[in-house]
Amino acid sequence: MKGYKVFNSDWTCKGFQYEIGKEYVHKGSIKICNRGFHFCEKLIDCFIWYKFDPNNKVAEVEAFGTIEKEEEKSVTDKIRIVKELSWYEVLDLVNIGINNTGKSNSGHYNSGDNNSGNYNSGDNNSGNYNSGHYNSGHYNSGNYNSGHYNSGNYNSGHYNSGNYNSGDNNSGNYNSGDFNDRSDLPIYVFGKLIQRKNWNNAKKPNFIYNIQLTEWKNDKLIKYEYKEAWKTAFDKADSSEMKLLINLPNFNYQIFKNITGITKEMIQNKLKEEER
Repeated sequence: MKGYKVFNSDWTCKGFQYEIGKEYVHKGSIKICNRGFHFCEKLIDCFIWYKFDPNNKVAEVEAFGTIEKEEEKSVTDKIRIVKELSWYEVLDLVNIGINNTGKSNSGHYNSGDNNSGNYNSGDNNSGNYNSGHYNSGHYNSGNYNSGHYNSGNYNSGHYNSGNYNSGDNNSGNYNSGDFNDRSDLPIYVFGKLIQRKNWNNAKKPNFIYNIQLTEWKNDKLIKYEYKEAWKTAFDKADSSEMKLLINLPNFNYQIFKNITGITKEMIQNKLKEEER
């Protein structure tokens, strides 16, 4: 069986010395994470256990003895170190795109990891030219932006230097209009005005900040619909988070359902879990 193995810079692994072109035999039984010579069928899986570091040595190997496999890792009692891979070969094997220095990229020219867009230096971006993380828009230097050209975080609009803006060209925070520089204005929460400080001071459930619209599975970027992503986050929440949810200022079951697809009955069932 063909596979891959990563070594320290001196060609050792767990204290054992290897050489290119040599064959090695383990006497006795083998066991994953315990006894035998370990390797991975997919090169990308090797970096679960080793840092993605060009100083490490990477080789194509061949297992020609007894083999046991468990999830991403395999073990054998007979292994041959076939050839060393250059770092450029490694990058080609772990990325779908081209000219990436990170790993698990389906886009091009990324220095971060898990990007489906192009020219990103951060991680988990589906847009282009982002230097932050988890951006689905373009040219963002902040994080979690779905708009473009933002230097702040969590913006769905464009050209914002503040945070949590849904409008454009805002230098303040939490603005839904355009060209605002104040962060102390009242805001609408569940359709009703509330003082900013009251909303900021309200205890909020963690799951409302864990809406994951993309996810990497088996080296493929999976995209979820908005309400589907809400449902996934909701399913992982417990009854204590439901209490925080319904105690939010101005909380309204119908508005929350319209936005997220999560019904009053679903929330109440979660609350009842504590009683069971």
